[in-house]
Amino acid sequence: MPEVRFLGHSCVTITEGEHKLIIDPFISDNPKAPVKADEIDVNYILLTHGHGDHVGDAIAIAIRTGATVIANFELASLVASEGVVMHPMHIGGGHDFPFGRVKLTIAHHGGGYGPDASRYTGPPVGFLVTIGGKVIYHPGDTGLFLDMKLIGEMNKIDLAFLPIGDNFTMGLDDAVKAVEFLQPKKVIPFHYDTWDLIAENPAKFADRVQGAEVIILKPGESLKL
Repeated sequence: MPEVRFLGHSCVTITEGEHKLIIDPFISDNPKAPVKADEIDVNYILLTHGHGDHVGDAIAIAIRTGATVIANFELASLVASEGVVMHPMHIGGGHDFPFGRVKLTIAHHGGGYGPDASRYTGPPVGFLVTIGGKVIYHPGDTGLFLDMKLIGEMNKIDLAFLPIGDNFTMGLDDAVKAVEFLQPKKVIPFHYDTWDLIAENPAKFADRVQGAEVIILKPGESLKL
């Protein structure tokens, strides 16, 4: 039975037995993070795109733990130049790993690494992670797109994470529509309240969603699927 834990912003861990994954490990500079980067012990690190609030501590964690970084080809190549073990993928592609399967989806956002985001890191992606018989969708930073409906039709999503903070990603209206498209069993809102610019009340999201169970996790809280 996989367990997900929310670490603030868009950072989540997924664990099942010996398998330990983290997605977008923005921890050290994350004012909402309930842990420190050197406390993270994982086998795999998944990166949705190259912005600093998503790559975060990935390189340091990967070097310390020996974890494999899974990302699009361009971003994976960048972290490999830092001495990190990586597995490159790209949009539409899937691969079987010891823990299960990962497939990359489109996402509508940007991507650039470094203080001025000037280093090209390829397109942003979302992840469909199949682990322990459950399908978890992490779209990274994205706006609403119609192909979410196709993703929902082709995958029985047990849990979807969705950004609700607006400005850089979907806001409430579009996130509610995304749930309608994806039809997940459960949904957890994220990418809100990290800073004032993306402040939002997740209860408003929960009140408007139909057809899925909304679970609001505070940073540090977890959910077993």
